[in-house]
Amino acid sequence: MRYIGIDIGSTSAKTVVMEEDRKILCSFTVPTGWSSFDAGKRIETELQNRLGKLPRQDFRCVSTGYGRQAVSWAERRVTEITCHSRGASFLFGDGLMNVIDIGGQDTKVISVTAGKVDEFFMNEKCAAGTGKFLEVLSGRLNIPPEELDLLASHHTKELVISSMCTVFAESEVVSLAGQGESKENLAFGVLHSVAEKVSTLYGRLAETDRQKVVLTGGLCSYPFFQSLLSDKIGQKVVSAPMARYAGAIGAAMMA
Repeated sequence: MRYIGIDIGSTSAKTVVMEEDRKILCSFTVPTGWSSFDAGKRIETELQNRLGKLPRQDFRCVSTGYGRQAVSWAERRVTEITCHSRGASFLFGDGLMNVIDIGGQDTKVISVTAGKVDEFFMNEKCAAGTGKFLEVLSGRLNIPPEELDLLASHHTKELVISSMCTVFAESEVVSLAGQGESKENLAFGVLHSVAEKVSTLYGRLAETDRQKVVLTGGLCSYPFFQSLLSDKIGQKVVSAPMARYAGAIGAAMMA
């Protein structure tokens, strides 16, 4: 039996396949693109390429995320809050922890005990503090989003971008660039702004001082951002390369 977890987010769709012993057999990401249904079809094709055509009785599937309804062959569709909690516990161990997940269009903070949700808050009405914010502003700097972290780590000035709105922040970056600010300082300002917004959301949790704080989502490969966020919330934030798959891992576990 194979257990498949699919997390279709607004920007990327992640898939994890687990075996009976919960060992991860494979994982992969495809762009969500304009249609989560198209992403679901590409995932199905990729699964067949990797695993062959599995008989229906030989696998179970749970989908989660923004586009979870697009996976018509999933037995269950579960919220990403639940799946990220289970996935974070799989990756970082059971017990008390707070999970920060920065997605393409929303940010979530979740208090978790042994994989179960105690409390959560979401920022879903504004792109500020999300991956979309980074995508827009890195585009204005004419660099790929994945280069922001390394660039920011070489800053010479702790630049502050004060605008809360993504559109106004973009205008602020343009203005600062016109005044001669370096890309390194501007990249710092962008990541600092995200860390500020995420820490504000994090502060709404009843128990902000839990011993373990973990970062999931697309910024798990941004070590400099993790240090910024740690400073902002006053606790060390840890992550792992597979943390971007936390939602898919949790879905596979539920399958």
